[in-house]
Amino acid sequence: MDNERTPVSERNGRQSPAKGGLAGLVVPIRGWLRRLRGAGHAPRTRSPGGYLRSSEARLAEAMDVARMAYWEYDIASDRFGVDDRLRRLLEIDGGGSDGQWLAAKAFFARLVDGEDHAALRDVIDQCRGEAASDRIFRCQLRLRCGDGRSRWFELRCHYLPPAGGDGARLVGAAVDVDDRHCAEERLCLLAKVFEFSGEAIVVTDAENRIVSINRAFSRLTGYPIEEVVGQNPRILSAGRTSPASYQAMWRDIVDKGVWEGEIWDRRKDGTCYPKWLTISTLKDAGGRISHYIGSFTDITERKLAEERIHHLAHHDTLTDLPNRFSLHSRLSQAIVGARRENRTLAVMLLDLDHFKTINDTLGHPFGDRLLIEVARRLKSCVRESDIVARLGGDEFVVVMTEIGDTTIGAVSAMAGKLMLRLTRPCVVDGREIHVAPSIGIAVFPGDGEDADVLMKNADVAMYHAKSRGRRNFQFFAASMNEAAAERVELEGALRQAIDGGELLLHYQPQIDAVSGRVIGVEALVRWQHPGRGLVSPAKFIPLAEETGLIEPLGQWVLETACGQLWALARRGGHKPRMAVNLSARQLRQEDLVDRVRELLARYDIGEGELELEITESVAMENPDVTIGILRQLRSLGVDLAIDDFGTGYSSLAYLKLLPIQRLKLDRSFVSEIETDHNDAIICSATIALAHSLGLEVVAEGVETEAQLTYLRYLGCDIIQGYYFSKPLAEDALYQFLASAPDTRFADAE
Repeated sequence: MDNERTPVSERNGRQSPAKGGLAGLVVPIRGWLRRLRGAGHAPRTRSPGGYLRSSEARLAEAMDVARMAYWEYDIASDRFGVDDRLRRLLEIDGGGSDGQWLAAKAFFARLVDGEDHAALRDVIDQCRGEAASDRIFRCQLRLRCGDGRSRWFELRCHYLPPAGGDGARLVGAAVDVDDRHCAEERLCLLAKVFEFSGEAIVVTDAENRIVSINRAFSRLTGYPIEEVVGQNPRILSAGRTSPASYQAMWRDIVDKGVWEGEIWDRRKDGTCYPKWLTISTLKDAGGRISHYIGSFTDITERKLAEERIHHLAHHDTLTDLPNRFSLHSRLSQAIVGARRENRTLAVMLLDLDHFKTINDTLGHPFGDRLLIEVARRLKSCVRESDIVARLGGDEFVVVMTEIGDTTIGAVSAMAGKLMLRLTRPCVVDGREIHVAPSIGIAVFPGDGEDADVLMKNADVAMYHAKSRGRRNFQFFAASMNEAAAERVELEGALRQAIDGGELLLHYQPQIDAVSGRVIGVEALVRWQHPGRGLVSPAKFIPLAEETGLIEPLGQWVLETACGQLWALARRGGHKPRMAVNLSARQLRQEDLVDRVRELLARYDIGEGELELEITESVAMENPDVTIGILRQLRSLGVDLAIDDFGTGYSSLAYLKLLPIQRLKLDRSFVSEIETDHNDAIICSATIALAHSLGLEVVAEGVETEAQLTYLRYLGCDIIQGYYFSKPLAEDALYQFLASAPDTRFADAE
């Protein structure tokens, strides 16, 4: 280290060898000098007596034990003399040297580490500069060993003036301090580690009194060293750790020699904080504890991060409600309490009707903000003891943990409250939106005695609510399980049916009300199940809409209908217009227009030969978006119609903007047109409205001559229903078209 290579001098009077003074080594070493000079480089001196030889032997033994060697620098000749002992310490031989003397240049080059040349020269210069003094000069430097390694030595030297024919020179000792130097460096390093460690460190004695601290301790606690030395570390205690915990801590320290854990401390300014503390023991040579070492860090940030992670693991990131995992745990705990206190509780599973359509049309960010508002409304409806959680998507759960004697009444009242609150208009991003839930309810203990069963049965009840028209709540009943099992089985079978060729189309003719000519057909999907037979569309169409299977199903219907239109043309005559229903999901598909364009080209379908129908409710879900999509379809030459008109909530302002050609009167109005005055008025008004907008009207569900006559009287343009024909399979359709009046179909076979 730099400070150790800087020459250091000390005042020291000349001492005799008996007193151990370095200057006293000069006399007993003169015999060695005589042998050194016997090589012809220095004048001879008288041979010492027996006492001197004995002293030299004892000195040699002492120098060997102390790993000390003699060296000399002759000022006049600028040469260094080194004895064999130094060569042994450095593990080098004498080859290449002029006896036991080395020229200064060679000495520096061969033996002295390059970084330490300046240190040795400084010592020599200082020693020569103070020739009249009796000082001993020292420096620590590295000398090179024979194998290239370096070892630390302390060089000590003293100036001897010319005497007895000898010139002025420096004489001294080289002491091997490599081990000591390494130990000192290690101690220095450890001291720095202690002082500059990022962890606070405190050292106490066997009586647990503080004897030392580092900077981090002061920085973390606010206490300087002078205020804590001699104190017991209990001055830091925040008072949050129990005596039992401290007793357990000290048992581990005594028994195991170490303890670590989390405790709370108080800073000098009074603020409390959590810390991670490790305490270990130091023992003396007799095995007795001499000191305790404590190191600790402030874990406030870590604790906050852990709490945040725990919160994220148990809460929904969007709404901050408990998530599925947390719900299961809380519901299980609530069931335990209800069972212990002989209480009932209710689980209500809510699903927002048609939420996916909102997401698809207005975007997921809009949908997210709507979900946040729904969560807020749900929380505002319940008590502190109740649970509100989000399962995911648009599914929420409300758990009533404490219900009075009138269980059904209390739960019904809460379900009605939730229904009322959620069906109120929501304003999101300045847009008013309407949502409504379907709610399924399961009650403990009658509908299940654990969380999984209650959740399952509430889910079954919720789907039953959807099947009952949505926007209502249903209590679980055992019979629902059978329906739910059938629904699951039906869903799996429907997936296979789409790919397995079990679906087919039937076609219901549309007749011109004046001429009786077949001007179109509507494609209606049927499912021929190998085991169940013909499955009613009323069963599998709603299921397809709920599960998302309506998209591949609708695509199959559209493509098959277009192919059938092409096949009819090949068999001769003109092609009737083919009407195909589009679901809400299909209408929101980004590639719908491209798909239709491709089908028109593939099957050579001309303008007005394909009609796409959407329901009134679908058209009004997001009219601005719907208008844009319909205009693109209309630009391809596709006719457009509003199906089930009169059952939704059409805005006349938007209706006039829709690029449609036809309105279809819903069969519910047509069926009672003969006997129900209101239905007759609705039909009359709808036909008049359509004609005023330049639209044709199609009446569905016409089954009697009286209905037909009245509709003709009102000016209805197109008639569809069993009065003329039920939906027909492909071959039956061809026969119908061939035999119908005013058709030009000929037998192509």
